[in-house]
Amino acid sequence: MKKLKVDRFDGTMVIFIDKEKKFFAIEKAEIPFELKKGDFVEIDGEGNLTLLKK
Repeated sequence: MKKLKVDRFDGTMVIFIDKEKKFFAIEKAEIPFELKKGDFVEIDGEGNLTLLKK
């Protein structure tokens, strides 16, 4: 699993960043929960997202 942090929102996309400073973009419509800047999620090998508790 990969841990990602919400970096910003860009139109219909959520832009995430990982610990290696690589960026990932996922459409908001594909995310099954509300996110805000600074939230952390985990993504598994099948693309399933899990919101991590702070």
